[in-house]
Amino acid sequence: MGQFEGKTAVVTGGSEGIGLATAVRLAADGAHVFLTGRRETALDAAVERIGPASATAVRGDIAELADLDRLYDAVRAHGRGLDVLFANAAAASFATLEEVTEEHFDGIFGANVRGTLFTVQKALPLLNDGASVILNASVRADDGVAAFGTYAASKAALRSFGRTWANELKDRGIRVNTVSPGTIGTSALDRVTAGAPEARERFVSNVPLGRLGRPEEIADAVAFLASDQSSFILGANLYVDGGENQL
Repeated sequence: MGQFEGKTAVVTGGSEGIGLATAVRLAADGAHVFLTGRRETALDAAVERIGPASATAVRGDIAELADLDRLYDAVRAHGRGLDVLFANAAAASFATLEEVTEEHFDGIFGANVRGTLFTVQKALPLLNDGASVILNASVRADDGVAAFGTYAASKAALRSFGRTWANELKDRGIRVNTVSPGTIGTSALDRVTAGAPEARERFVSNVPLGRLGRPEEIADAVAFLASDQSSFILGANLYVDGGENQL
């Protein structure tokens, strides 16, 4: 029997990359996973990979509150509350301080900060006592990479949210923690660095282990934070970065 047998999980941005790897991992350990994302075909493929008995797709954008309501309506109809929430969905793009536009700022903060806040807020009535909430931040919140300031600031906000929410929800036994991935080999990384190959090279060259991380390695960390194995961990930020922010 898996460690999440009979439990219900939500993974936002669950159709690819870290989100998909985490959904696969949680389902393999027994959870029924609700996935959300903006691309229906990608969500359908994710459900097919995981198996329809273990996964439900709800198309939507976390920046749209009505879409979050539809997601949680589906979770509510499942009838078991919510045990694990991985707030993973995010947006990223490069722009120097001089280049930042309202559209750039609103897109990044709308998804990463506003979207994550309401993803967790709207889950509150469904979260079972003892549930686990994991926020997906980033090492970029710490390292000052040029032209990544808006993204980095949005991820620093999540680290702050994680501390505050852990304090606010601890009386219900709900543990809130943050995971900060380093440079992970995903299609999202490919898209972000498509016009900036020098940035990709810099990211990889700064990893002491000398390689990109794998989405499955982040999924393992999320599963740990979601499980009873981390029962004495609260308000923490777990770096999974090949030593990038440590050495």
